[in-house]
Amino acid sequence: MKMIMAIIKPFKLDDVREALMALGVEGLTVTEVKGFGRQRGHLGIYRGPEYHVRFLPKLKVEVVVSDALVEQAVDAVCRAARTGKVGDGKVFVLDITNAVRIRTGELELAAV
Repeated sequence: MKMIMAIIKPFKLDDVREALMALGVEGLTVTEVKGFGRQRGHLGIYRGPEYHVRFLPKLKVEVVVSDALVEQAVDAVCRAARTGKVGDGKVFVLDITNAVRIRTGELELAAV
């Protein structure tokens, strides 16, 4: 099993969710986060004076999939989240060694 963790722009969430659901992914976790990458934030103007936004609002989407589905899921996230502009985000793939569904005690992929 692998965990796919994607940092995306907030307005792309519905596109990413739909792309993953089309692959048969049944659940995901979304967290509001702030951060920056190469863009290093941006300048904004509010009532005249400029201010520097150092941390930009993003969403972290986490989903656990079988090893056989990893490449398709990563590709789906990348296609759905891409705008072609700076700050589109990143996708990370992590190994999951075990999973347990608390309610039933199911293990591994059955727990996902």
